[in-house]
Amino acid sequence: MIENQKSDLTILLSFAAPDWAIEKIKSVCPQADVRSAPWTEDEEQTMDPALMRGVDVYLCEYPAGNFDDFNSLKFMQISSAGYSQILGLPLVERGIRVANGLGNFDVPIAEWNIMMILMWHRHMLEMLQNQEDKSWDRDARFQAELRGSRIGFYGYGGIARETTRLAKAMGLEVWVMTRDGSVRGRDNIYRVEETGDSEGQLCDRVFAASQKEEFLSQLDYFILSLPLVPATEGIIGQAELKMMKASSVLINPARAQLVPCDVLLRALQEGWIRGASFDVHYAYPLPADHPLWTQPNIILTPHISGSNASPYTCERLYEIFTNNLERLITGKPLLNELSKAQLNGQ
Repeated sequence: MIENQKSDLTILLSFAAPDWAIEKIKSVCPQADVRSAPWTEDEEQTMDPALMRGVDVYLCEYPAGNFDDFNSLKFMQISSAGYSQILGLPLVERGIRVANGLGNFDVPIAEWNIMMILMWHRHMLEMLQNQEDKSWDRDARFQAELRGSRIGFYGYGGIARETTRLAKAMGLEVWVMTRDGSVRGRDNIYRVEETGDSEGQLCDRVFAASQKEEFLSQLDYFILSLPLVPATEGIIGQAELKMMKASSVLINPARAQLVPCDVLLRALQEGWIRGASFDVHYAYPLPADHPLWTQPNIILTPHISGSNASPYTCERLYEIFTNNLERLITGKPLLNELSKAQLNGQ
């Protein structure tokens, strides 16, 4: 339970804070001191230390570059599902609890995943080129049915579970690979009502990481759904991509650095795989002269599969945040709380 009483929490919002969001916070903490700060959008951006002193609870996307100026912080809520931006901060040492935005982006990113699968399965890149060339081509490859195809996920978090729900409705076979070969139910994790696979019962087969060759070699579409931490950087390298079928497609809405850039380029150029879809990148923005721009067998989108510009992002974030405020006050388990191991990048 948080030490302060409900009436005297000091809350700092470094995120969009519309009136309805403040009212929602006040409904949980009526006498809270709610402060607003500029939205920090990168790890170097600092803020006025005067705003940070005495703060108990902090909502942000990226923590302020002068994080050490927080002198009484007890809980930090970040808006993103990924949490690489907080690694290296003295969170465990100072006893600061952290929760992320898991579940906020499951629906739009799952829809992006399905869109990418359909684009590749129906050869839409070629169809769009035919339209531009005014070419009337009704080849059978443009009429392929997706039903019966096999998709696989590395990791089975909320995005993978919601994609699985959609995929099963479309008649796809779903395989999952996790570190230990198990898929569990999820408690105290935020999800939009009637989405996902909270009990972990929809996937057809589950593999351990030690079975990755059997897993990768039989997929039509391979979707990455892992966080980027030191242990996962470069986790899909040359060996893994060469295990995949030459007809298979890699889909990455997670983090680009899960796959080394030079290895990805070779895989696409040398035909180890048919193609790839990336919504995440090796630089922001991707430089105009980057070779991925002109690679014909990749679809690039500018990190919009699930972003802060979504009409539901703010609403869902404050649902997570205010739920966690109430849980802090009453001593209940937090939604989406990161473990000490996760905060240490493990």
